[in-house]
Amino acid sequence: MLTFHCLFLYPLSMEKMWADILLVLGSYIFGSIPHLSLLAKLRRVELDGDFHENLWHRAGRIIGVAGVLGEFVKGVLPVLAGKLLGFDLTIIAIAGLAAVCGQMWPVFSKFDGEKGNSIALAMVITLVPIPGLVAIIPVIISLLIRTAPRLMAKFKKSGEMSIVGGPYSRSLPVGMFICFLILPFVSWYFGEPVEIIWGCAALLILIMIRRLTAGLSDDLKVSRDIRGILLRRLMFDRATARWRQ
Repeated sequence: MLTFHCLFLYPLSMEKMWADILLVLGSYIFGSIPHLSLLAKLRRVELDGDFHENLWHRAGRIIGVAGVLGEFVKGVLPVLAGKLLGFDLTIIAIAGLAAVCGQMWPVFSKFDGEKGNSIALAMVITLVPIPGLVAIIPVIISLLIRTAPRLMAKFKKSGEMSIVGGPYSRSLPVGMFICFLILPFVSWYFGEPVEIIWGCAALLILIMIRRLTAGLSDDLKVSRDIRGILLRRLMFDRATARWRQ
């Protein structure tokens, strides 16, 4: 009788396993879609270095904003689909991480993509809204620190205010670092399930790995200060070649 019961449940368990695999794999492929490159082709511009900066300056602000919104969509949809379809929380978290990995190491771009900050923020807020919104506070503060001096300078110079955009700033990468660093602890404080806490910890590790390794070979050609290179990458998400920007 027990054997018959197990055989009856076996097809259901296999079906669930394949559904889990499809959600995770589909999330990774969805995250891998090179939407920034596609947007650049629409405006017939070339991208190199930081794709977001390139889109903003070469394709226009509307296209630049569309690029960021595309990353938000990549982070939201896999988690939202998993919730609506009733997947286990662990699988939903893994699917969200897979989407972030797709953005950072996309199969369509020889596994060399973006830093994954925007998609990760969208994924986290969709997965755990309250901890995500609390953890994002350092990002908001860093944006204010970055924007205020530029806003005042432009206002005094031309009488016109320009809030969004501009060159690199070290404050925003630091704010992102603090956000992902405190996220597991904020999730624990709000009583989130252990799957969420470990998922947030895994997200931190993935983001830091991408910071440390993206374009590292080019950095090593400029300087042999490996400790300094890794520290600047970890804290400021800045390559040595662009350190003074």
